[in-house]
Amino acid sequence: MALTLATAVHSELVVKKSRFIGCVQPVAGRAEALVVVDALRVQHPGAAHVCWALLAGGQSAANDDGEPGGTAGRPMLEVLRHQQLEGVLATVVRYFGGIKLGAGGLVRAYTDAVAQALLHAEKKPLRRTLTFRCAVAYALEGMVRREVQAAGAVLGPVLHGDAVEVSFSVDEDAAAALRARLEDASQGSLRWLDAA
Repeated sequence: MALTLATAVHSELVVKKSRFIGCVQPVAGRAEALVVVDALRVQHPGAAHVCWALLAGGQSAANDDGEPGGTAGRPMLEVLRHQQLEGVLATVVRYFGGIKLGAGGLVRAYTDAVAQALLHAEKKPLRRTLTFRCAVAYALEGMVRREVQAAGAVLGPVLHGDAVEVSFSVDEDAAAALRARLEDASQGSLRWLDAA
């Protein structure tokens, strides 16, 4: 089972006068990750490098930000993979201390910064949600609302027109059962619509 993080966690270490500020945090995907990285560049204008690794399904990526190829982003990504994480961004801001670390030293420093942050991170199961829309007669709106709430789903917009259109999001593992209960309770009169 894939895990994600509950909140952002930071670490800091100094290796031969270079300062490495690490952070691991949950993100939805690449767009959100790039916003975080850009904000770090603004926050740390004197930093030599802002390296990052993203593990988010088909949007995974790694960036060495000027460090020798393969010494920062890729090793950070491997730390995330080893922890079976998903939807997680690891960043390390480096302030150069004037002493070169060599390729091996850089790999160790970047992976240690990420690993130390992960030691204190709360991991939680990654829950995938699905969004549905359905249309029912006005008389069935209360039933739909009760079933959605009983399933632990999150009610979205409800539109009142010729029929009542109800949107909701539900954990992927509970989706089939909820759909079946709604269809049974409506005696086949419920219509499924494309999710907005």
